[in-house]
This record gives sequence, C-alpha cells and structure tokens, in this order.
Amino acid sequence: MGTTEDYECPRRVPVPPSKPFLKSLQTSLKETFFPDDPFKQFKNQPTSWKFLLGLQYFVPILEWAPRYTFDFFKADLIAGITIASLAVPQGISYASLASIPPIIGLYSSFVPPLIYAMLGSSRDLAVGTVAVGSLLISSMLGKEVSPTENPEQYVRLVFTATFFAGVFQASFGILRLGFIVDFLSHATIVGFMGGAATIVCLQQLKGMLGLVHFTHETDVVSVMSSVFGQIHQWRWESAVLGCCFLFFLLLTRYFIGHLKKGLNPLSTSELVFGSPHLMAAVKTGIIIGVIGLAEGIAVGRTFAMFKNYHIDGNKEMIAFGMMNIAGSCTSCYLTAGPFSRTAVNYNAGSRSAVSNIIMATAVMFTLLFLTPLFHYTPLVVLSSIIVSAMLGLLDYEAAIHLWKIDKFDFFICLGAYLGVVLGSVEIGLVIAITVSLLRILLFVARPRTIVLGNIPNTGIYRSMDQYPIAKTVPGILILQIDAPVYFANASYLRERISRWIYEEEDRLKSVGETSLHYVILDLSAVGSIDTSGISMFEEVGKNVDRKGLKLVLANPQSEVMKKLHKSKLIDTIGQEWIHLTVGEAVAACNFMLYTCKPDPVVVDYNAQDNNV
Repeated sequence: MGTTEDYECPRRVPVPPSKPFLKSLQTSLKETFFPDDPFKQFKNQPTSWKFLLGLQYFVPILEWAPRYTFDFFKADLIAGITIASLAVPQGISYASLASIPPIIGLYSSFVPPLIYAMLGSSRDLAVGTVAVGSLLISSMLGKEVSPTENPEQYVRLVFTATFFAGVFQASFGILRLGFIVDFLSHATIVGFMGGAATIVCLQQLKGMLGLVHFTHETDVVSVMSSVFGQIHQWRWESAVLGCCFLFFLLLTRYFIGHLKKGLNPLSTSELVFGSPHLMAAVKTGIIIGVIGLAEGIAVGRTFAMFKNYHIDGNKEMIAFGMMNIAGSCTSCYLTAGPFSRTAVNYNAGSRSAVSNIIMATAVMFTLLFLTPLFHYTPLVVLSSIIVSAMLGLLDYEAAIHLWKIDKFDFFICLGAYLGVVLGSVEIGLVIAITVSLLRILLFVARPRTIVLGNIPNTGIYRSMDQYPIAKTVPGILILQIDAPVYFANASYLRERISRWIYEEEDRLKSVGETSLHYVILDLSAVGSIDTSGISMFEEVGKNVDRKGLKLVLANPQSEVMKKLHKSKLIDTIGQEWIHLTVGEAVAACNFMLYTCKPDPVVVDYNAQDNNV
C-alpha cells in the first residue's frame, strides 16, 4: 500500500498559536466597532494633550480652525453666499412639500448648519432640508394628523419626529454602528431616490396646474387620477408660468402666505412625548433618520473622494444627530446633506465647513430683515424650484451603468423605484432595505465554488471559466471555495462539492480519461469557519472516502487552521494532505498517483463525529 513517507513537502502549513478567548473577543469587537482605530492618536501622550485631542476628535472645528487662512475664508464666503441664495427658495419649497409653514424651512437653514460646521468632518457638505425627507414626513405624519385641519398639532409631531431622528442618528454614531448604513447599497439608493423624485415632481402638478384640491396619496396612479380627474380646473396660465418663469409676477394669484420676521423661536415645549401619536412620530423619526444618514454620508463621501480626503462616518452620524436634536428645539425640521446644495457648494469653491456658517449668517440676515419680501412668492414658482431640484435625483445614467455592469443590481434599483412610484415611499423603502438584505443573504448562503485548472507551462492554477487556456490535471479535481464557511452555507457547499465530483466523474467516463483520485479544496478565500463548516468538511471527507478518493486541503487561513486543529480534523485528514499552495498539493497528488500508486485510502471519519 502506498504512503506519503517518500514525498517531502517543501512547506508545511503551521497551526497558529491559540489566543485567549477574551483577547480574541477584544480583537473582534475592535475590528467591528473601531476599524479606524480612533484611540491611536492618544497613545504615549500626556494627560493634558489627550484632553485636547479628545476635544478635537469630538469637535473637529477645534482641530482645523487654527490652520484656517484668509484665502480659505474668501473662497468660503463666495460659496456660502451662493448656497444661501439656493437655501432660501429651497427651504420654502421643501417646507411646503412637508406640509408645514414655509418659515420653518428658513429656520432649518440657520441653526443646523452652525451645529454641523462644529461637529462635521466634511469640508464640502452643505446642510439643509431635503426633498425625500420632506415627502416622507408629509406622507407618514399626514396620515395621523391632518396638516390642514389641525396644523399646530401636526407641526408639533414634525418637531417630535425630527427630535427622534436626531436621537437615532447620534446613537448610531456614539455606539459606532456606522457600518449599518452601508447595508443600503448604491443600487437601492439610486432606485429609491429616483422613485421619490418622480413622485415629488408629479405632486408639483398641483401647483403647476393651479389645482386647489389634490390627493394626499403618493403613488403614481392616485396622483395621475387626481390630475386628470380635474381637467376642467386646470389653469393653463399657471402651466405656462411654470414653464416660462419669466412672467410669474403677472399671471399668478396664489401666494404662500405671510412670513414673519425674526430668528428661530424655541420649540422645546412643542415636543409632544405624551401624544397618542407618539409611536408614529418615533417610526417616522427612525425612517427619516436612516434616509437622512444614507443620503448625507453618501454625498459627503462622494465629494470627499474628489478632493482626496476622508470623512468619518461615525462623526457624521453624531453631527447629523446633534444638529437635528438642536433643530427640533429651535423650530427646525429634518436637515441632512442634500446633493444639489452640496454640488453648488463644491462648484463654488468651498474650502471648509465655514461655508455653512456663511450660509447660516445670510439666512439669519434674511430672517431678520427680508422675509416680508417673500410674501408674494407664487406657488407655481415654488413648484418649479422643487421640480428643477428633483430632476437631479433622477439619475438615469447611474441606472444605465448598473444595467451594463450588474444586471442584478439594476433590478434591485428598478424594484426600489417601482415600489415608491406604484406603492408609496414607505413601501419603496421597505423594498429597498429588504432587497439589500436579501442580496447579502444570497452572497452568504450561496457562495461560489470554482473549478481551477493549470495555466500551461506554469505552476499557476486559475478559474477555467475565466482562463479558457487552463487545463484540468488528470486524476485531480481542484475546487476553490470563494467565501467563509458558516452554518448558512455549509449544507449548500456540501451538496455543491458532491455535485462537482459527480459531474467530473461523469465527464471523465464520457471522454475515457484517467479516473478521479484526488479532490483538492483551495481554501485561500475562506477567512473563517464555524462548527457547521467543520461538520461539512467531515461529511465531504466521508463522501470522498466512500468513492475511494482522497480529500486534500490547500492554503487554509489562520482561523481555519485553528478550528481544524481543535476539532482534530487535521489528524483525520492527515497533516501531510494539507498544503501551502495548490501547486504543492497537486505535486503531492501527482507523486502519489504516478510514483507510489496507492491503494484506495480509507479514513475513519466516524471517530471524529463527537469532536465538533
């Protein structure tokens, strides 16, 4: 009977030294919650300096303000005034979208930007109200309290929802849970934002056509039914006014009402924690908080990439949360980092968050002296402003890009879009999150297994699908597992590996080639494994053994080797059948196959059944 004693393996795969459980747990928690190692800067520093560094970490303006120059200020002054000219009409327009008094939209561009400028880490993000959040507030809270029949209670609920959004956002940042926002993929955000933008644009037909009565539903069928059900009430002059915009002072008769002068009044007493609609406010706060974070952080990262700097997701969450908590107490509603305003800020040459301070100062001046001038702003003009801003969110180029690159991502995007347009904003959000999580589960539960072949005249082994020139090795099946092995995918991998073996044996019989003798599993992509994965390898070993074959492992990672050692599976397989590379594993198999000509190997896997 053949043995491996005559074959010298050039390099053995060592079993790493085991770490104490608490040490391993500490490492895992650190990598999960502190991947950026925020405590590194405090090492070997005196106590007084640690205190200063701590303040700079939580209040970033203290870190960059000493280096601020007059040239930066000149650039930020221009950018701040530019975005203030956009903030005033957008604030009024989005407030009407949220069914709240327009003055609240202006208030929301004063206090929150000041808070963000102190706590935020982005140099380019311009803070303000957002259309999607405004639409969510109107659609969700409007079902609980009518903004027309009971406007005061409705506004209180809006402030309360904003407060809970801030608490939720800040809690995410403090607890270092920023990675959760990453579960909303780019495809779902593109589809959700596009669907929300479509609904917002369609709802502006009320103002564009001069309609008085309009549906409160947000799906496209209800909106279009409301539009075409009132054809006899269409005001064509309003439609022309909205399209031309040059004649709006001559043709319109609908105004937004009186805007009172003065800065934000305190609204702490307006927060209704004892309201029977409290749970609706909490639910709305959580949803608009998530959307605000997803959009704001995505926008911030996009523009940070253009200037080659990094923003801290957890700091952003704390900054967003604190500005919304402060905003809810000063007559503001949800604020985030809208793409349109940030793009204007970036293109205007902003150099730091001071542009937000300039914008807030300009809005303060407007609140104190200029609000009466907005008394005669036409509704159709506000509708036009909203539509022009929303068209930028209809990112059809991104959808086309998704179709070209990844069809599955495109259908995720399409599903989120149709969920919003045909259902509601809430349904679209649920679909977006559900589909994102479903895709993650599919990646985990159905990992790829790849057949590897040898690139001719080399010792390299690669996917035979990717490299058509790769050749199979006679008598050997080489499989690569392309993911960690967990309970969620262990059963699938067991069945898939067995099927690969059946298919290879059938192929060899059909072409009359050398029968199969060895199955090599390349574990280079398997970063971790649990007890279900160990059991899977044992069952695969039994299945291979029953067929008279031999299981060989190649390049198991550190954590995998630890688990194989502790479960005694290394002893069962044989240390000599665990190799550093696929090439060395193939060399060992060829040596045994053509030199020793071994008899079928019988391994007692049953002796290990109780070790896992």
